[in-house]
Amino acid sequence: MQTEKKSSKSAQMMYKPVGIASSLVAAFTAQQVFKMVWKHATPGENADAPKPLESEYGWREVLVAAAVQGAVFYLVKAVVSRGGAQAYQKWTGDWPGN
Repeated sequence: MQTEKKSSKSAQMMYKPVGIASSLVAAFTAQQVFKMVWKHATPGENADAPKPLESEYGWREVLVAAAVQGAVFYLVKAVVSRGGAQAYQKWTGDWPGN
């Protein structure tokens, strides 16, 4: 297991705008990826995932859509956050977390 050195407070502060921007990119990207995944997972059906308050869908459909959307979101968020932190470390020499 690789250990990373602790970052300074200044590195954490300087990373904040990068972290915010990468979170926005991750959210947008995750939304697009989920739409593609859902479209391929439900061929011939409505291209939009069921929302909790849409009465024409049952519990199963709503919960499956929510679980897939959550998994895609957190996977994309982890990829973008980790990649951003590694790029920041390459540029500055400081790890932005902890």
